Amino acid sequence: MVCQYPILLAHGIAPFDFLSRKIRKAFPSLAGSGDSRHYFKGVKSFLNSRGFEAHHGDVSFAASVDLRARELASQVEAILKQPASPGRSHEKVLILAHSMGGLDARRMIVDFPGLAEKVAGLATIGTPHLGSSFADLGMQKGGNLAILGLKKFVDLAGFADLTTQACKVFNQRSLASEAANGVVYHVWSSHEEKSRVYLPLRNSWSVIHEKEGANDGLVSVTSQEWASELALGNGARKTVKQFRFPFLADHLNQIAWWSPKSPTLAGKLKEFVLAREFEKTVLEVYLEIAQNLAKDACPC
Repeated sequence: MVCQYPILLAHGIAPFDFLSRKIRKAFPSLAGSGDSRHYFKGVKSFLNSRGFEAHHGDVSFAASVDLRARELASQVEAILKQPASPGRSHEKVLILAHSMGGLDARRMIVDFPGLAEKVAGLATIGTPHLGSSFADLGMQKGGNLAILGLKKFVDLAGFADLTTQACKVFNQRSLASEAANGVVYHVWSSHEEKSRVYLPLRNSWSVIHEKEGANDGLVSVTSQEWASELALGNGARKTVKQFRFPFLADHLNQIAWWSPKSPTLAGKLKEFVLAREFEKTVLEVYLEIAQNLAKDACPC
C-alpha cells in the first residue's frame, strides 16, 4: 500500500544529529544525498525507495511544544504548497513522529486552525503521551531553575512539557478535538531490558521502571500507548490503533540506532555487522508503519 499523500517525519526533543544538519544546510555540496546519519536513520530514503514521498521535519532543539508545533505547522504548509507529482496529492500529509515529535504533531493538529484538515493520519513511535516520570524527577531536582537560568542562551522549555502533569492537562483539553476530528491516530510502542538499553539511558530506565513499569529507557509502554479509544460523553468515539514493535527496542533502537555493547575489538566488529542487519529490520518496521497508516488514512 503506497499512499498518494506525502509523509513528514517529526523528530524528538533533542535530535542528536543537529550539528550535522547545520553542516548539511550550510554546505549542501558536501552533504551527499543519503540520510544514513540522520535522526531517522535511513528512513526517508528507504520510504522513498518503496514508493512513498517522505520529508524530514526540523523543529527547535528542546524548545516548548507550542513553539515546535508552530514550526511543524509551517513545514506541513510548505510541503502542501509544493507541486505534487503525477498520481500524488498534496491536499494532506501523513506524519510519522518519534518521541516528543508526537506531542508536537498532536498540539499542532489541535491548536492551529485548519491543520486537522491537512493531516490525514498521525503515527507516533515511543511518544510520551502521558508524560514521563523521569521528566517529573528532573523538574523536582531543579529542572525548572535550570531552564530559566539558561533561557538567554538556549530554549529548554520542552523538558517541562514532558512531565506527567503537563501531558495530563493537554490530554484533557485536547480530547474533544481529537475525538471529533478526521485524523487517523496510530501508536507504536516498545520496551527493552535494562541490560540491553543504551548505557546512558539505564538510570532513567530504572526510575521509570519503578514508577511505571516496562519502558524503552525514556518512556514507559503505558505512556507510549496513550489510549485505545478517544470517547466523549455525547457518544463521539474514535479508535486509536495500538501496535507493538515486533522485537525489543529501546528509545534509540526505535529510529534504527544501535549501541555497541562489546568491550573487545572482535566483538565490536561482529556488532557492526549485526547493526547493519538491525537497521534493515527497523526500516522494514517503518515501512509497515507507513503502510498501515496509509491503508487507514488515505483514499488510495
